[in-house]
Formats: sequence, structure tokens, C-alpha cells
Amino acid sequence: MNIGQKILEELKKEISQTEYDRYIKNMVYDEKKSRSDIAHFDVPNIIVAKWIKSKYENKIAHLFEINSGVKPTLELSLKTGQSNKNKKVELKSVEKNSMRTNFLNPSLTFDTFIVGSSNQFAFTAAKSVSEKPGQVYNPLFLYGGVGLGKTHLLQAIGNEQIKLGKNVVYTTLEMFMNSFTSHIRSQTMDKFRDKFRECDILLIDDIQFISRKEQTQEEFFHTFNELHNMKKQIVITADRQPSKIAGLVDRLKSRFEWGLMADIQPPMLETKIEIIKKKCELDKIVLNSEVISFIATNMGDNIREIEGTIIKLNALASVLNQQITLEFAQNAIKDHIKEKKEQVSIEDIMAIVSKELNIKPSDIKSKKRTQVIANARRVVIYLARNLTPNSMPQIALFFGMKDHTAISHAMRKINEIIDNDENFKVLLEELSNKINTKEK
Repeated sequence: MNIGQKILEELKKEISQTEYDRYIKNMVYDEKKSRSDIAHFDVPNIIVAKWIKSKYENKIAHLFEINSGVKPTLELSLKTGQSNKNKKVELKSVEKNSMRTNFLNPSLTFDTFIVGSSNQFAFTAAKSVSEKPGQVYNPLFLYGGVGLGKTHLLQAIGNEQIKLGKNVVYTTLEMFMNSFTSHIRSQTMDKFRDKFRECDILLIDDIQFISRKEQTQEEFFHTFNELHNMKKQIVITADRQPSKIAGLVDRLKSRFEWGLMADIQPPMLETKIEIIKKKCELDKIVLNSEVISFIATNMGDNIREIEGTIIKLNALASVLNQQITLEFAQNAIKDHIKEKKEQVSIEDIMAIVSKELNIKPSDIKSKKRTQVIANARRVVIYLARNLTPNSMPQIALFFGMKDHTAISHAMRKINEIIDNDENFKVLLEELSNKINTKEK
């Protein structure tokens, strides 16, 4: 394996498999045209060349420096069929600060982020940090489940700061660890520290993977202190709050809690619908309201999965030259719909409804008659009647009612609302899907 191949193998560890397969895998190192100060690669087309120049030029040169001690200029040539003559690609190098941003996606901005009650606090905090980095909420710790928008907000902060000419470093914890290990091996830790401690903004994604990595925790602790002392902004994401990350040393837990912690909850139905509409608008995909409601109520809460499904649906319709109707969507994404439970209990319904409507189960079962609680009680009754084998007298017994008359009244009231409120009908469908879904 020559040095060029070795560099590409090292780069593979620090980027996504998709980007490696799409761009880096197609690079071929030319030993004859390369020198200590020039690294020459052949690439298949101008698109790959531009992408490599804009996103990886500095990183590839840096890896050469780690391995050989010399930081070369990157030269790319386009292959021209069977000819041995390659066309050299003349592309302007990106400014130094832009190169330090690593892997920011320019489409992930505050303008493309859909705000709802589930993420309003996190959005506001991220926006505040982007406007006054290092002055408010330092560090900002964003946490929540997979695919809810943490990375979007993280990169939105970075993209906002790039516009102001700031030196931004975005990295996943995995990339941070791989780079750390590589620099230890090559005895170039001064270069590693320069990269992560001389930036204006440090964005770290998925910090939970630092769990039980003692050396990495030690290094990150000192990096954190250095940046914080210089009033440089640190933004971190995780799938849970610091106190619940097993194997995280106490001194890091305390530092993560110095600033502000903001959680992102699963989106409400209205937010999911708006996210789908925004995705369709950005990607010029046409979906009618029926299809949008079907996706929103059946695809769970992982926004990344929902967006991927929309792209797949559109691609399939394009290949088959068909319009995306509700029936087409149901057949096309049936494999993405979660498996249903074989049996549902009233307790299952109560747990989901109370969580989604933010009302205590004890209040729903109580004699309280405020409008919010009464509506939640009717929803539970309606779903219990439709999703369980319980009779109206049995449901009445569960709620401590005298007989089934109140249950019958609640059913009539809900049916009236369904007939007049399409949004309420969609909400019931989503609740029904969540209740029926098997937990993996």
C-alpha cells in the first residue's frame, strides 16, 4: 500500500461511509506525478474533484503531514477515457477558515429548521448562542433522541458563524477519537491540539460515545477548559443528559452542566406535518395532504427517517412514472411502518395519551371536568373502545363510572368532533399508531 492509499484509508475512518463511497473511493493516487510537496490523485469527473477540493483538501494534506512530515499541495486530474493523458483540475483552494469547518452541511440552517413546542426551547437557545457566542450558555448542551434535530441546530450555529468569518470546527465524537488516536500514534499531538483549541466555535456531535474512553475524556477535559477559559463557544449534543451518560467522569459531567442544557422532545403531529411540507418545498416534491398525514401518523418520530422515506417515495414515483397517491404511498413505504402489537390494554392507551397530551394519568381517571382533562378522557375512552376488546361496561368500570351511559355519551361527543375537525381526526390516528406499535 502506497502512502496515498494509506491516507485515503485513514480518511475513511473519519467520514461517513456514504461520502467515502461516493467521492473518496474514486480517487487514485499517482505515485509518478506526486512529490513530497505535491500529492497527485486521479478522479473520475469534475463533480468529485470540486467536492474533494471544497471539503477534504486541507484534511488530506494534513494526513500526509502526519505521515510524512510534509504538508503537500493537492493536485487532481480528470481521467479522459482510455487516454493516458489526464486533464488537470484547476480549482481555487477554499479559504483556511472554511476548511476548518470540516463537514458542515450548508443546508442545515435556522431558516430550514421547523420550530414546534417540542423543540422551541432548544431552537431559541441555539439561536442565542449563534448571535452571542461565548457570552451566553457556554457550553450549550443539546440532548434528545435520534433524528429529532440536534445535529441540524448544531450545524446551523456553525453555518451562521461561518458567515461572520469565524473559525468553526464541527466534529462527531467518533471523528474526534479517531483523530486523537492517529495523532498519538504519529506523535503529533501539538497539531491535534492546535486544531481543536485554536477555533472560535467547537461543535461536538454525539458526545455520549466518549463513555468509558478514559484517554479521550482526559484530552477533551483539557480542550474544554482551554476553550472555556478563552470564552470560546462550545456546543455539544448527546442522546441523553450528562448525568445519565454512564462511564462519564464527574468533572466532565459538571462542566457540561455549567452552561445550559436543552432537550428536544419527539415532535407533535402538527410539527411533523410542517417538517414534511418544508422538506417537500426544499426538494420540490409534490405530496397531497392525505399522503402527508399518512406519513406523519405512521412513520414514528425520527425526522431523519421521515425525510429519507419522502425522498425514496419521490424517487420510486419518478422511476415508475406514477403520481404519488395515498394508495401508492401505502404500498411503497409499507416496510417502514412499524410492526403492530397483537394486544392492547387500556393501560397502554392511558400511558401514551397522557404522555402525548401532557396530562397525568391520575387526572384522566379522576372526576375532574376541566375541558382539557375531559377531552383527554374522551380520547382514552374512544381509543379503548376501538383498540381493545373491552365492552362499554368494562371501560366504565376502569374509570370508576356507575354504568356505560357516560361511555356512550363520550363516544358520541368524539364522533361529532371527528366529523367537524380533520386535525383532530389525524391526531387520533397518530395516537392509535403509537399505541399499536411494538417496542423494539
